[in-house]
Amino acid sequence: MKDQQLLKRITLNLKVMVGKPVINGTRLTVEYILNLLAHGATVDEILDEYDGLTQEDVQACLLPICLIRIPT
Repeated sequence: MKDQQLLKRITLNLKVMVGKPVINGTRLTVEYILNLLAHGATVDEILDEYDGLTQEDVQACLLPICLIRIPT
Protein backbone atom coordinates (compact mmCIF):
# COMPACT_ATOMS: atom_id res chain seq x y z
CA MET A 1 0.00 0.00 0.00
CA LYS A 2 1.34 3.44 -0.89
CA ASP A 3 2.17 6.09 1.69
CA GLN A 4 -0.76 8.35 0.79
CA GLN A 5 -3.22 5.46 1.07
CA LEU A 6 -1.87 4.58 4.50
CA LEU A 7 -1.99 8.18 5.71
CA LYS A 8 -5.68 8.40 4.75
CA ARG A 9 -6.30 5.91 7.58
CA ILE A 10 -5.28 8.54 10.15
CA THR A 11 -7.56 11.43 11.14
CA LEU A 12 -6.92 14.67 12.99
CA ASN A 13 -9.97 16.23 14.60
CA LEU A 14 -9.80 18.68 17.50
CA LYS A 15 -13.05 17.23 18.85
CA VAL A 16 -11.71 13.66 19.03
CA MET A 17 -9.10 12.68 21.62
CA VAL A 18 -8.03 16.32 22.09
CA GLY A 19 -6.87 16.57 18.49
CA LYS A 20 -4.40 13.69 18.63
CA PRO A 21 -4.09 11.65 15.43
CA VAL A 22 -6.42 8.63 15.56
CA ILE A 23 -7.13 5.66 13.35
CA ASN A 24 -10.24 6.42 11.27
CA GLY A 25 -13.47 5.21 12.82
CA THR A 26 -11.87 4.62 16.22
CA ARG A 27 -10.73 6.49 19.28
CA LEU A 28 -7.38 4.69 19.14
CA THR A 29 -4.59 7.24 18.95
CA VAL A 30 -1.45 6.72 16.93
CA GLU A 31 0.45 7.39 20.14
CA TYR A 32 -1.38 4.54 21.91
CA ILE A 33 -0.63 2.03 19.13
CA LEU A 34 3.04 3.07 19.07
CA ASN A 35 3.19 2.71 22.84
CA LEU A 36 1.79 -0.82 22.62
CA LEU A 37 4.40 -1.75 20.03
CA ALA A 38 7.21 -0.10 22.01
CA HIS A 39 6.28 -2.18 25.05
CA GLY A 40 6.45 -5.45 23.17
CA ALA A 41 2.95 -6.04 21.82
CA THR A 42 2.93 -7.70 18.43
CA VAL A 43 0.78 -6.53 15.55
CA ASP A 44 -1.21 -9.77 15.82
CA GLU A 45 -1.86 -9.17 19.54
CA ILE A 46 -3.10 -5.65 18.81
CA LEU A 47 -5.34 -6.88 15.99
CA ASP A 48 -6.77 -9.61 18.24
CA GLU A 49 -7.55 -7.06 20.94
CA TYR A 50 -9.26 -4.47 18.72
CA ASP A 51 -11.94 -5.78 16.37
CA GLY A 52 -12.02 -4.05 13.02
CA LEU A 53 -8.43 -2.85 13.22
CA THR A 54 -6.28 -3.96 10.29
CA GLN A 55 -2.59 -4.49 9.70
CA GLU A 56 -2.69 -1.47 7.39
CA ASP A 57 -4.03 0.66 10.27
CA VAL A 58 -1.00 -0.29 12.36
CA GLN A 59 1.31 0.36 9.41
CA ALA A 60 -0.27 3.80 9.03
CA CYS A 61 0.69 4.57 12.64
CA LEU A 62 4.32 3.72 11.88
CA LEU A 63 4.60 5.67 8.64
CA PRO A 64 5.12 9.20 10.06
CA ILE A 65 8.10 7.92 12.03
CA CYS A 66 9.64 6.57 8.84
CA LEU A 67 9.31 9.99 7.24
CA ILE A 68 11.34 11.78 9.94
CA ARG A 69 14.72 12.81 8.59
CA ILE A 70 17.53 12.28 11.06
CA PRO A 71 20.67 14.29 10.31
CA THR A 72 23.77 12.19 9.73
